[in-house]
Amino acid sequence: MPRSHRCSFCGEDFPSGIGIMYVKVDGTIYWFCSSKCRKNMLKLGRDPRKLKWTRHYGREERRI
Repeated sequence: MPRSHRCSFCGEDFPSGIGIMYVKVDGTIYWFCSSKCRKNMLKLGRDPRKLKWTRHYGREERRI
C-alpha cells in the first residue's frame, strides 16, 4: 500500500509519488500537492487560514 501525504498548505491528502517535498535548512519537511500550494506558502507567504479553497480556512491556530 503506497503511503499518502498531507499537503502542508491546503491540507489535502495525495498519494506518494505525486507532489513536492521541500526541506528547509533547519530540517523542517513540507509536503506540497501542487506548485500552486508551494508558491502560495514559500514565495507569496500567504496564510492558508485566510484562503477559502484550503481545508484550514477559518480555523484558529492551535497553541501547545
